[in-house]
Amino acid sequence: MSTQPVVAAVDGSDDSLRALRWALDAARRREAPLRVVHVRQYAPWAQPEVLAAGPPDPAEDPVLDRAREHLAGFSAVEYVPLEGAPGALLPEAGAEAALLVLGSRGRGGFASLLLGSNSLAAARDAECPVVVVPRPGRGGDGAGQAGPDAPVVVGVNAESPDEATLAFAFAEAALRGVPLRVLAAYPWPLQTWMLPGEMPPPDIDQDAVEHETRVLTDGFLAPYRERHDSVTARTDVLPGDAAGHLVEASRAASLVVVGRHRRRLLSPARMMGSVTQAVLLHAVSPAAVIPPAQLA
Repeated sequence: MSTQPVVAAVDGSDDSLRALRWALDAARRREAPLRVVHVRQYAPWAQPEVLAAGPPDPAEDPVLDRAREHLAGFSAVEYVPLEGAPGALLPEAGAEAALLVLGSRGRGGFASLLLGSNSLAAARDAECPVVVVPRPGRGGDGAGQAGPDAPVVVGVNAESPDEATLAFAFAEAALRGVPLRVLAAYPWPLQTWMLPGEMPPPDIDQDAVEHETRVLTDGFLAPYRERHDSVTARTDVLPGDAAGHLVEASRAASLVVVGRHRRRLLSPARMMGSVTQAVLLHAVSPAAVIPPAQLA
């Protein structure tokens, strides 16, 4: 049994209740407690009627009451009301969590946005893995209806694979008892820039690039396959845009796993990278964003 809780962020929206159900399943698989968090934004200066009544009673929270109704019969649950800015408090709520789970959109903001600002902030800033559960029907054509045996999909950069991302993907596939599909994309066609008068480089064989990418990827996967011998891991090496391949694979996946960028010396702020952002915006299945392993 895991001592770290699975944390579900709720705000009363249908999106957050879908995320709550996903978090409950994740907690059960891990034999972990479930912590349900609601961040209330109390702004009396903008609400004269609230100012007259005073701040809400911390013990009264209709959003958490609705979450209790959804979780009737599941005892290992802690309900935590917070007050402040969700974009700041939700990443903090995941500081000691096994997993932080949110819906792709909340009650505020613009309904046309594909990803809410709070989900984006949590995926970018939390110290634990963050799962964003999208609205059903994203992608159209009945997409997002993958069955219980659907694989976990993970994206791998053959030039600099992230150990935390691979470890999470293999562990999640083992927990679910499903195959793992590893996608490694390589740039093709290759872009060549030449100065005037330079000789063009020799032609590069695409089959050779694909073979090298596969050899590198399988080499990185070897220790994870050994540790998780119950997981059937298939490697797909594909040319072109990694984000597009991952979004397409999400249509038949139970979960898509991507890594978050490491901090760089000259860019100390946390970043997610274009591939991760594209997956969060467009993936049909839930998407897990994994922070990089802490360096000793």
